Amino acid sequence: MMPSTVAPRRLSTAALAAAAVAVIAAAAAAVFVAPIWSPFGRATPRSLAAPIAQGVVTDTVAVTTTTVTTTTTATTATTAITSTSALSATLADTATPTLATAPGYRGDPRLTASENAGREIWFNATAGNARFHTYTFQQRMGATIDWFRVLNARERADRFKIWGLINNPFCCEPGSPGCPAKSLEETFGLDWCEGDDALLPFVGRDGYRDPACDFADAPPAADDVHGTTDQRESACGLAFGTSAGAMGLRKFPNPRFDREAWLATTGSPATWEGFGSSLDGAIGDNRLADGSIEPPFLIGMACGACHIAFDPLHPPADPAKPEWANLDGLVGNQYARFSEIMASGMPTNSIEWQIFVPARPGATDTSAVPNDGVSNPGTQNALINLAQRPVHPHDIVKWRKAAACPAGADERSCWCEPGRTGKCWERSRQTEDVHNILKGGEDSIGAREAVQRVFFNIGSCAEACWVNHLTDLRQPDPKHRGYGQTPFDIGQCRRDCPNFRAVEDRLDDIVAFLFTARPSDLYAARGLPDEAALEAELDAEFAADFGAPTGAVARGRAVFTETCAGCHSSQNVDADGEAHPTADFRATVDGRPDLRLDWLGSDEPIPVQEVGTFRGRSLHSNHMAGHVWEEYGSDTLRARPADPAIREPGDGGRGYYRVPSLLSVWAHAPLLHNNAMGPELCGGAPPARELYRSPYIDAAGKPLADPPPCWPYDPSVAGRFALFKASAADLLNPDARRMKTMLLSEDIVRAFSPALADSADDAKLRLAIRIPQGVPVAMIGSLDYKRLLADLVRTRTARAELTADLQARYGDEAPGLLAELDGIAAAVVADPTGVIDAFGDHMDAILRLYASNTMVLENAGHTFGEELAPADKAALIAFLATL
Repeated sequence: MMPSTVAPRRLSTAALAAAAVAVIAAAAAAVFVAPIWSPFGRATPRSLAAPIAQGVVTDTVAVTTTTVTTTTTATTATTAITSTSALSATLADTATPTLATAPGYRGDPRLTASENAGREIWFNATAGNARFHTYTFQQRMGATIDWFRVLNARERADRFKIWGLINNPFCCEPGSPGCPAKSLEETFGLDWCEGDDALLPFVGRDGYRDPACDFADAPPAADDVHGTTDQRESACGLAFGTSAGAMGLRKFPNPRFDREAWLATTGSPATWEGFGSSLDGAIGDNRLADGSIEPPFLIGMACGACHIAFDPLHPPADPAKPEWANLDGLVGNQYARFSEIMASGMPTNSIEWQIFVPARPGATDTSAVPNDGVSNPGTQNALINLAQRPVHPHDIVKWRKAAACPAGADERSCWCEPGRTGKCWERSRQTEDVHNILKGGEDSIGAREAVQRVFFNIGSCAEACWVNHLTDLRQPDPKHRGYGQTPFDIGQCRRDCPNFRAVEDRLDDIVAFLFTARPSDLYAARGLPDEAALEAELDAEFAADFGAPTGAVARGRAVFTETCAGCHSSQNVDADGEAHPTADFRATVDGRPDLRLDWLGSDEPIPVQEVGTFRGRSLHSNHMAGHVWEEYGSDTLRARPADPAIREPGDGGRGYYRVPSLLSVWAHAPLLHNNAMGPELCGGAPPARELYRSPYIDAAGKPLADPPPCWPYDPSVAGRFALFKASAADLLNPDARRMKTMLLSEDIVRAFSPALADSADDAKLRLAIRIPQGVPVAMIGSLDYKRLLADLVRTRTARAELTADLQARYGDEAPGLLAELDGIAAAVVADPTGVIDAFGDHMDAILRLYASNTMVLENAGHTFGEELAPADKAALIAFLATL
C-alpha cells in the first residue's frame, strides 16, 4: 500500500485524463489475476403472493388522488385469437397479398379498428428516427452504422443468417424473377419493396408524401378526456416510408442526395461500398459519419424491428423466404443481432465494436446509447396474454389527459396544445395500479408511457428532446455539459416534437394491439388436436429419463406446483404464497376461451442476489432521480431498498429482477434475461460474415480450448423444442454448466491525446492505451471511471470533502481506501505512461469503489430446482412444454 502523502507536485490534469481512459483497460485486464469473480450465487426459493387477476380483460387502472378518484377500463376484441400471426393465416393461400390485407397493415376484420391501427403503427412507424440513425448516432454518439453492409440486396438470402433479420415478404432482390426492379442501380443496391415506385423518384429531391399521411385512424374513444372531435397530431409524424428489405427497418428518400458526388465516392449507384470506406485510416473515421456525402436513403427503425419474429405456430419452410402467415408482431425476435447492427460501421478492433457486438442473438443493451455505465444486454420479451399480467400499486408523478388547465397553472404543471380545444395535459402525483414493465421493474408508470419510451429508445425526437441529456463518454470534466446524465423532460418534448405527439395521440391503439397476443401452444404447433394428445406425446418422449412410459407430465405439474409456482404463477396462491395443489395453470378466463387466466409469473421484484443471475441488467440506472429517464420511473420503484447482499451500488431501486412469465417457454429459449442459459446460437452464415464468437471460459478465465459448438438458428417447431430442452436442462443442473463470459476477441489500441494541459511538459503527453484480447467485455462497460478521475483530483483539491464522503459510505474502510487513491495519484504523477500498472496495483480498491458490476459469469444463478431428482427434472421440463 502506498503512503497517504505524496510529493507536493500538483496533480496533472492531463495525466489524470489519461488515467480515466486507462482505468477501463486496467480493471478489465486485472480481473482474471485472481479466481473468477462472483462464483455461482446460491439462493433460497422465495414464495410470493401474487394478485388474482381473474376477470381483468385488459389494462384496468385504479387511480387515487386527494382530489379525484376515477376508474377506467378498456376492452379488447371479444373474438378468440390464438396468436398474432394466426390473424392472417389465410394469407398463405393468397398468391399476391395486398397492402390492405397483409399483417402490419390495416384491414383485418378480426381486429377492432383500434387494434388494426396499433398494429400498423407498431410495424411501420419510425416517428422520425431516420435522421437519428443516419446522422445523430454517427456524429453525436461516435459510433457508425453501415446500413449497406446490413441491408444490401445481394445478401438477402443470407440476411437472416448474418444479422437475424427477417426479410419483408413484400420486397425482392432487383433482377430476380418477378421483381419490379430489374437492376440494383434502380434501388441503389437495396431491395425493391412495396411502395418504392412512389418513393424512388424522390431520391435527391423534395416532395415525397409519406404513406403515414394517408394513415386511417381509428375513431376517438367515446370516453376520451380530450373529447370525441379528432384533434390528433398529423399522422405524417408517424413516418412510415417503405421497407428497407427487413421487417421493422424503413427507408426514406434523402432530398439532399447528390448523385454526382455519390458516384464519385462509390463508382456506381448499385453499391455503397465507397461510402463506408475509411477517410484516413483512423479507427471509426469513415464517410458514414462524414456529413459532406449524403446517402440516397435515410434508414429508420420501427418497434417491430425487434419484436416481429417467426410465429412459433407457423414457422417458415425457408427462413430467408417467409410469407406473411409466418410472421408474428409480438413474440420477439430471438435471433436478431441489433447490437452488431448498431456498430456495423466500426472496425473490429474498436471499443464500440468489441463492446456492442458480444450481446447474444435476441439480446441488446437498450441503455447503450443513453449510456449509464452498466453493461446490461437484455432479451426482447414475448408480449403475450398481457390482459392477465399482474399490476402493482405505484406512486407516480406523470402527465395525464385533462380537458382544461387550472387558472394560473404554468406549462410545467399543465399545458394545452395550441390550436386545439380541450386538449390539455396536467402533471400530478397519483397512485395507480400498473405493470412492472422492464426486467428490473423500471418503466413503472404505465403501459402507454412504456410504449412511448420505446420510440425514444430507437431514436425518435433525439435532437429535439433527449440527446443533450446523455452522458458524453469522452468528457471527464464535471463542469462541462455531458459529464453525466440529466433528466429528459416529457412536457418539453410534447411541446417541441410533433413526432412525440403523433405517437402519443395513438398510444391507446398501440396498447390495444399489444393486448391481442396469445400464447403459442405446443400442441397446436405440432398439429395435434388438443392438450391431451400433447401430454401423451411428451410422456412417450420423456419416458426414458422419467423412468416410466406414462406420467411424466402429471408428475411435472406437481413438481411445478411445489417448486416453481410460488413465483411463476399469478393465480391460486394462498396466504403463504404457495400454489394450491389443484391449481390449473392452463385455465382460461370465464367467457374468454382464448385468454389464459394465469400469466405464469408474479411480476414481483426479487433481490438480484436471491436469483443469483448475472446482475448487470438489474443495476441499470437510467430511471433513477437525476438520470435521463427519471420521468419514466415511479417513486415506489426508486424507494426500494438496496440488496444488502451485493457489493455494487443498489440505490434508486436498483438490484432487482422481476419474475417473468413462463407462457410458451418452449418457444423462447435460450433462457434468462440475457439468453445465456442454454446452447449458444449462431447464424450459420458464410465464414467471413459469421458474427458468432464463443463465450465459454475455463477456470482461469481463458477461452475454453474445446468449447461446445454453437447451434445454428432453427425457428422450426422441432428446432425450438430441442433448444428449449437443452436450455431447461442447463437451468436445472447448474453444476454441469460450462462457464460463459464474453471476452474481447482482439486487442484494442486507442491513441489518447489530452485536450487539457497544466504545463508544457504535459502538452507533449501522448499515450497509446492497449486493452488486451481476452478481457471480459462487461468489465470495460461497467466501471465508473469518471468518478474515479474526480476522486483522484479531490485527493488534492477537496481532500476533506472526499474524506467525509468515503467515511459516510465505507465507515472503517475509509482511511485505507483513501490511502489507495493517494497511491494511484502518486503513481500517475510519477509515471503517466505506467497508468495501467498503477491501477493494477490497486485493483481491489478500484472495484470496491467504482465498479458498476463486478460479476463476470453470465450464465450463473437461478439454481432453483437443482436438488430435484433426475426423474423429477425430466418431468418438470415435460410439463413446462405444455404451458
